[in-house]
Amino acid sequence: MTYCVGFLLDSGLVFASDSRTNAGVDYISTYSKMHVFQPSEDRLFVLLAAGNLATTQAVLNRIHRDLLAKGVSSPPGVGSGPAVGTGISLMQQPSEPPQETKVFADSCIISPEAMAGSSAPAAGPLAARAADFAAVTSSVKAGSSSARAAADREALDREALDREGVDRQAVGLRDQSLPDLLSARFLFEAADYVGRVSVAVQQEYGHTLRQSGASAEASFILGGQIRGDRHGLYLIYPQGNAVMATRETPFLQIGESKYGKPPLDFVGHCGLSLEDAARLCLISQIITRRSNLTVGPPFEVALMPRDQLRISRRIKLSKGAPEIGRSMEIWARSMQDGLRRLPRFAWEEDPL
Repeated sequence: MTYCVGFLLDSGLVFASDSRTNAGVDYISTYSKMHVFQPSEDRLFVLLAAGNLATTQAVLNRIHRDLLAKGVSSPPGVGSGPAVGTGISLMQQPSEPPQETKVFADSCIISPEAMAGSSAPAAGPLAARAADFAAVTSSVKAGSSSARAAADREALDREALDREGVDRQAVGLRDQSLPDLLSARFLFEAADYVGRVSVAVQQEYGHTLRQSGASAEASFILGGQIRGDRHGLYLIYPQGNAVMATRETPFLQIGESKYGKPPLDFVGHCGLSLEDAARLCLISQIITRRSNLTVGPPFEVALMPRDQLRISRRIKLSKGAPEIGRSMEIWARSMQDGLRRLPRFAWEEDPL
């Protein structure tokens, strides 16, 4: 179980997630649930994930693969929550954030020369991956034996999907013209793409997981902005469909959401500043942790200002961080204060 929340504001977007994953009371691990993608400078996406960890990692891997196929390099390590892409906001660290973690990774676009099999070195720390991709591309063009072997493996994979009853056309695997994170013109198209990938992964592994009594389901929150479109926030269900945040319902939650919902309901609205919404989302995480041990630190919070296509702040608060203890202390004190100020019962005003 996990807990993630996204908040839609007039001034931008705020994201918060915990990092706890468990498979029973005696196996608890830490994985980042927050993933940043900037395939090009005209778009920025933040993806929060909850549910079956293998499913969410498979979805992320396929998103990375699809971007790589279009020339956008992605750093290794799906579970670490790094930024992916080449946009300018990913190349620089935000200034002076409290307890800032080094969350952005350098990346590069695969050059046309590399795609053509040129011997010229690709720029950036991911040159090796670019060269590998170029080698695969050139081998496919040449019809080499390794390319034929890869094609045979792909055919076997497709046969396996057919045996599992996966409708590849229904989930969009056959139509390469469908939008993805790089080609989507609107945010809802990007949400549809993530939903299609998620459904494909679940259909591929769902049958065998159900036989063992496990669920392959996963849900996502996708937020971001594409230049020319307004910023937005979508909750993507395990079935692949999505709902968007609105002014009336400005926040979306996935995972263990019930404990952290009251503060968002009572205090949250679209007119909050990014910083106030970040504090509200953080206290939502903290009180959820207080009530449910399957949610826990490190807590990650990211702020995305409207129309700037950048993450202005991204912090990671580990267990024992003073911000966590101080926030819980102030929140508890305010609740105690409110309790003392509540109206008295009639028998207290006029005792017998």
